[in-house]
Amino acid sequence: MIIEKCEGVAASNAREREWAFAAIHKIEADYTRSADTHLLKLNIPTLNEAGIDIYLKDESTHPSGSLKHRLARSLILYGICNGWIKRDTLIVEASSGSTAISEAYFANLIGNPFIAVAPKSTAPRKVKAIEQLGGDVRLVDPLSIYDKAEEITAQQNGHYMDQFTYAERATDWRSNNNIANSLFSQMKQERYPIPSWVVMSAGTGGTSATIGRFIRYRSAEYAATQLCVVDPDNSVFYDYYHKRDPKLTNSACSRIEGIGRPRVEPSFMPDVIDRMMHIPDAASIATIRWMETLMWRKCGGSTGTNVFGALALAEEMRTKGQRGSIVTLICDSGERYLDTLYDDGWLDEQKLDLAPYMQRLQEFAHSK
Repeated sequence: MIIEKCEGVAASNAREREWAFAAIHKIEADYTRSADTHLLKLNIPTLNEAGIDIYLKDESTHPSGSLKHRLARSLILYGICNGWIKRDTLIVEASSGSTAISEAYFANLIGNPFIAVAPKSTAPRKVKAIEQLGGDVRLVDPLSIYDKAEEITAQQNGHYMDQFTYAERATDWRSNNNIANSLFSQMKQERYPIPSWVVMSAGTGGTSATIGRFIRYRSAEYAATQLCVVDPDNSVFYDYYHKRDPKLTNSACSRIEGIGRPRVEPSFMPDVIDRMMHIPDAASIATIRWMETLMWRKCGGSTGTNVFGALALAEEMRTKGQRGSIVTLICDSGERYLDTLYDDGWLDEQKLDLAPYMQRLQEFAHSK
């Protein structure tokens, strides 16, 4: 009887291993089909003449449309290789949208059901994208997304991805295919190949952790590079960086979806960050509208947060007579936010005045 039971378990394990190998192969094949993302130079003649170049790594070109494609791939592989995700396992995530879209993409790729628990304020186009990829969306109050995700996971015997805990663990910051290695490799032929600054906003904190660790790991090459993390309104990361109080919370929800958190997340690593800036939401939104006049394309709000921070650093460098390069990211496309960030009615509802920042951006671009 014991032997029969053992044989049954062995057969079951063999089937699960076979499924895992097949799922990993699908994910790796998808990666092989995907090209690296472009590094774009932002054309601001007054800065270029001052010897300061700003670059944008365009993460919106991933198959699922955002920077979170990298994270989702790592988290799904992490779950499979740890034995947490098996054939038909329900995958659950707490997300404001972009991570959920990317995870829905990979769940669909390997044939697993997916549920996203998102704040009620999540952009409607993001919700639609998750659903089009076969996922289900549950909209709840911002601070309830964690508990609701855990509740669904327990009720349906699923796997909670928990991006905010596992983002920095699932990504190999030393490997030759992470975002940091790609970014620095693409800079090699530029006027200032070693960036003075890399600017990154934080949602989970996983990407900033990857970049900060990589800079330290490769300090012989990149000792001159510093990491600046920019944080929007209604987020605790900026205060946590300075006060180091892990109990900090904020009851409001970030308007800049994908970044800023109402609580300190385990994947946020403050000790690999050289500097933090708080960027007002009105400045972020003004920046993406201003960028559209330069690039003829719409970008998401977190890109505005990134670029406004990069411009602030560039102004500091110009004032000090310093030359060099600054690199940041286009996190996702603005097409997801036509009903919010690009809608003047929504701005009025939020009581956001872009005019002072639009004027500042225009003056910045034309001043020497």
